[in-house]
Amino acid sequence: MANAIESIGTTPPPTRAADGPVAGDHADREKPAEEPATPSFLERRGVAFDEITRTVKRLTIRLKPSECSIWPGNARDYAALSYDRCASLIESIREEGTNREPVVVRRTPNAERPYELIVGTRRHFSISWLHANNHSEIELVARIETLDDEGAFRLADLENREREDVTDLERARNYRHAVEAYYNGVRAQMAERLAIPKQNLHNLLQLAELPDEVVSAFAEPGDLKVRHGMRLSPLIKDERYRDAILGEAAIIAAEQKELLAAGAEKIEGSKVCERLAAAVTPSRPAPSPKAKPALTAASGKEIGQVLADTKAKGITININPKGRASVDEILDALRPVIESARFAR
Repeated sequence: MANAIESIGTTPPPTRAADGPVAGDHADREKPAEEPATPSFLERRGVAFDEITRTVKRLTIRLKPSECSIWPGNARDYAALSYDRCASLIESIREEGTNREPVVVRRTPNAERPYELIVGTRRHFSISWLHANNHSEIELVARIETLDDEGAFRLADLENREREDVTDLERARNYRHAVEAYYNGVRAQMAERLAIPKQNLHNLLQLAELPDEVVSAFAEPGDLKVRHGMRLSPLIKDERYRDAILGEAAIIAAEQKELLAAGAEKIEGSKVCERLAAAVTPSRPAPSPKAKPALTAASGKEIGQVLADTKAKGITININPKGRASVDEILDALRPVIESARFAR
């Protein structure tokens, strides 16, 4: 492969001309020798890459999907794959007769199946589906690597990190398993090995900490995002709020099932998160009604109440003496209230 790459752009040395006849030899020597035809750059590049391609092909093998077990350390949930999730890939493989990009496997000599799939879960599922649907001639193109579990995890993570069809929840749970299994629970070591910021790792692990009851409140796993875990995880850890959130999660989960059964729109992830967070927000107490100013006589006897006093609508007074009161007492009590009323100012 190295020789093929280095050969790109080089010019082969000219070949020695065959000896000509003696007659006219002097004249021929006076003329410049004709340069041999030199392959064009595109021709040289094509030859070099043909050699590279042949070399790469020798590094791959063809397998039946049944020859591979699925490595459990992969982020993708194999059981959650379906035709709908892999339809475009299945049709592409059907048309081309193979998977263009090889999957990565490692040998498992003492296991039930000879190989274990490290990278390429969707490709494996797609060809398995085709085998079950009248296309058993299509084989799985694979590259064999020698990897320990930690190396397999890093390779699979690098493959899946930017794929949109791997949900945040799948990746978060995969990281939670990995930090204990491969890094002795040391998050800083894991972040360094994966070359990701420690805060990003912390945020993902917060998502993985959400209980199943909360996850069930979201209509689909893909609706649950890292930002939701960042908001909800600290609240769930607080014993004062946990029960309230789990209770609201159960209510939302039931609503989601009813909506699905009715063919209605689901409750979006952002709204689910808002409702769960709101479940721990103490409701504001209703404002206590303001006491109505009492209308009293000079003797201290209560004559009634001032119900309203506004400049626009005037003053409203309820006269209902407690005990016997004369008309003069009532009028005397009304005079100062009317004089100080807002409409009169």
